[in-house]
Amino acid sequence: MGRTSSVVVGALTIGVLLMASVIGETEPSGSMDTESGAGRWVNTWTAMPQLTEPGNMPPPPFTADNLVLADSTLRQTLRVSVGGQVARLRFSNAFGGATLPITGVSVALPADGKAGVSAIQPGTERPVTFQGMSSVDVPVGAQVVSDPIALALPARTNLTVTIYLAKGQASNNITSHPGSRTTSYLLSGNHIDAEDLPGATITNHWYFLSGVEVMTRQSTGGVVMLGDSLTDGRGSTTNMNDRWPDQLLDRLQSHPRTAGIAVLNQAAGGNRVLNDGLGPSALARLDRDVLAQSGVKWLIVFEGVNDIGTAQAAEGPQREVAEDLIAAYEQIIIRAHAHDIRVYGATLLPFGGNSAYDDAAGHREAARQTVNRWIRTSRKFDTVIDFDAVTRDPADPKRLLPSVDGGDHLHLNPFGYKVLADAVPASLLR
Repeated sequence: MGRTSSVVVGALTIGVLLMASVIGETEPSGSMDTESGAGRWVNTWTAMPQLTEPGNMPPPPFTADNLVLADSTLRQTLRVSVGGQVARLRFSNAFGGATLPITGVSVALPADGKAGVSAIQPGTERPVTFQGMSSVDVPVGAQVVSDPIALALPARTNLTVTIYLAKGQASNNITSHPGSRTTSYLLSGNHIDAEDLPGATITNHWYFLSGVEVMTRQSTGGVVMLGDSLTDGRGSTTNMNDRWPDQLLDRLQSHPRTAGIAVLNQAAGGNRVLNDGLGPSALARLDRDVLAQSGVKWLIVFEGVNDIGTAQAAEGPQREVAEDLIAAYEQIIIRAHAHDIRVYGATLLPFGGNSAYDDAAGHREAARQTVNRWIRTSRKFDTVIDFDAVTRDPADPKRLLPSVDGGDHLHLNPFGYKVLADAVPASLLR
């Protein structure tokens, strides 16, 4: 990666790291299996990498012509799902137009344990290294994984990650996850060790960071949600982590039998199954966002409404998109089963009354019904999760229940996302 310094940390064992200083004192429920001495890496948090649209670029003065975040500090918070004593970070340059030169990274616990805050808890900051070095160059299209970081990270902990770029990225094509629903902070200069960032510029996007892994028990497994804005959380509350995967995590963590399940949200607003939209299609990103993630045991496929909603509102095109979606679901099932991942299909929600997707002749609704009928009856998925049944209005099944409708008759409010979370049988994830 452009560095010639000798590797000094790569040979450290996990056992040595566990004896190092840690953040906090409480051993999380997902800690390494000390009886057998065995553990494994499991992703505990993910964000689907995307090419950043112009409107989602870092705000001025952090974006210039072919240069982003020069001499800039970026502080972001995220919430892990399962815990562990050792963690490592993943950084993505999947869509970067130039090498991503990361000068320094640190992790810490945020002030008061909250999401979306600029301050950290004093004394909790830890440096992050890459093969023993504080800096790393991420090649175009690649990702890098940090060295293991010794820290006690309980389940559902908010974690602060601070990045400093001295030179910045020499391109206006950068990798991000715009739908973070979490506030991040930008400040000129190097402040990766600062306890707070007064005067920082705020932005509700994540940049460059694509995953966090923990070393945990062999029995711990992850469930990936492959989806669009309904899973990415449009209509949820900024900095409150109340998307339906978040609320499912809270529910799973409340029971010992399901507390060791990592919930991995791999969704993006505007995403489609068949064709690229906002981000690569589900078919194109399946290997990267599902199969390449650590410790995945289950996959929930809840996507397809954008394929229907963007296809022409006529009988022929809607019949074709329904057939193509069914074929795509079968491809996803086949590819995931080859990796011993169980695949659950979620039915598509009503969108009656939505100004963009609903059509007077009902062609798109007919396609939705065709797809949902196949999901329910084909027996191709290992199990069906009927989100449509719990969110549709019995008085008008083409529309969402008023109590779950986020206002545009397509997306949900936080209560609606709770309804989805409650509809997932916990027994499927044991």
